[in-house]
Amino acid sequence: MKAYLEFETDTRDSRLISVVDELPLWSAPFGLQLLDFIKFKKNCKALDLGCGLGFPLIELSQRLGHSGQVYGIDPWEEALDRIRLKLQVYEIKNVTIISGNAEKMSFEDGYFDLIVSNNGINNVQNLNQVMRECGRVCKPDGQFIFTFNTEETMMEFYTVFREVLEEENLENEIQKMKEHIYSKRKPVEEIKKLTEDSGFQIINIEHDSFEYRFIDGTAMLNHYVIKCWFLDSWKKILKKNDLIRVFDKVESRLNIQSEVEGRFTLTIPFVTVNCRKK
Repeated sequence: MKAYLEFETDTRDSRLISVVDELPLWSAPFGLQLLDFIKFKKNCKALDLGCGLGFPLIELSQRLGHSGQVYGIDPWEEALDRIRLKLQVYEIKNVTIISGNAEKMSFEDGYFDLIVSNNGINNVQNLNQVMRECGRVCKPDGQFIFTFNTEETMMEFYTVFREVLEEENLENEIQKMKEHIYSKRKPVEEIKKLTEDSGFQIINIEHDSFEYRFIDGTAMLNHYVIKCWFLDSWKKILKKNDLIRVFDKVESRLNIQSEVEGRFTLTIPFVTVNCRKK
């Protein structure tokens, strides 16, 4: 079996959390644009929803300065431990870390001047409830900024994956692939409506994208960010007996494409939504 298909990751492994840098690298293009949209002001109470390994939480806390108070919430306890270590080493005093889910937060109504979520809403269990909670805990005229990658993300891979599934007459798996994409990356219009229904006025939406470039498909499939954060979901689309055969075809086709183009590129289109609480 191909090595990448044998790969398993444990996001609760403290050794992994102590060294993994691919996830912050992945989140950086989203987060840098998010930071550019913030209206900085004194005595700001801010929330980073889905703070993960600490970006942009820690950066935001430093930019807001001592008068600001920043909260980070995430259910990923091992990642929060890494944040706590960073805060200790950096001697940052204005951050409070909360282990929990965004679907039900313990903050009082209208508590925050600013809420940010950097590609975090993609991964919640109940997006409708999370957005309602953001509407509840945000002050009137408070700012809510969030980023998410769209359903066109990595379409260079998904196009080839679908072609192979069609050739193999795996219609159920094609549907599972569509369901997987939708579960993680909702259409922009759907997110817009949900945001407005949660009590926010959308000020502007910025569309952008970045690229991951690889020498070929084999390099892409063996890259740690792919193996750790995406590959398992792709594997679950297939039955075990189909796994090697399908990925052999996908990898081969990606490599042929790479020979023609001189590289293999994954495009990551994303959106930054800037809102105010009505």
